[in-house]
Amino acid sequence: MVKKPGLFGRFYTGLILLFLYAPIFVLIVFSFNSSRSRTVWSGFSLDWYTSLLADSSIMEAFYASLFLALLAAVIATIAGTFAAVGFYGMRRRWRAPLMQINSLPMINADIITGVSLCLLFVFLGGLLRFNLGFGTLLIAHVTFCIPYVILSVTPKLRQLDSNLIDAAQDLGCTWMKAFWKVIIPEIMPGIINGLIISFTLSIDDFVISYFTAGGGIMTLPMKIFAMTRRRVSPEINALSTILFLSVLLLLIIINIRTAKQEDRLTRPSEARE
Repeated sequence: MVKKPGLFGRFYTGLILLFLYAPIFVLIVFSFNSSRSRTVWSGFSLDWYTSLLADSSIMEAFYASLFLALLAAVIATIAGTFAAVGFYGMRRRWRAPLMQINSLPMINADIITGVSLCLLFVFLGGLLRFNLGFGTLLIAHVTFCIPYVILSVTPKLRQLDSNLIDAAQDLGCTWMKAFWKVIIPEIMPGIINGLIISFTLSIDDFVISYFTAGGGIMTLPMKIFAMTRRRVSPEINALSTILFLSVLLLLIIINIRTAKQEDRLTRPSEARE
């Protein structure tokens, strides 16, 4: 039996949450401040959001980040799904070490991943005559998104009844047709979750993008960093608020989908009882 946290435990948890989210709450509030002050509230205004949308350099960075995140998420989802299916079909003695290797990019520090990819691209660029740019940035984003897709799809594959594939083949389906008609629909919730997680990670990344983008492209997090080096302007508060709410919305969608999937799995077992 799990004990409920006492008064001290709830108070301690509340302090931690307050410490984590109070700065974000202050940022959101002052993004609607009518003056440039970061300490004195002068009245409600949407001027900084209007100024943000009118800034062409910020909007170019936003469109570049959005296109990059969508493209990286789609490529990583396709590659990660096929990789997860391949891992699932392996024997346990081979699958276990490969899954551990798959977890390394998530455990590894972003700065190490960024520097190592930068060195790799510079080395290959000297041999193949190319420079850092959108292509290297896309490869880097796909690289760190794939492990998350694999971890999202693998549990769905483990829940899959292997008899369904055998039944489909007995009814005349080839293995590839059974894959598209049986396996893909069954693991689709995991694929969608992996797609959303990849998009969230890609559009929010700064460290790896900083080392692999080169000078020809600037993502939105890199633009925010460049702006904060001079002065934290109210436009940055507005931009950070939009990013925070967008990521929060995606996380809420993921949690709702996960809760619904768990509810579908528990209903049949409860009905049998």
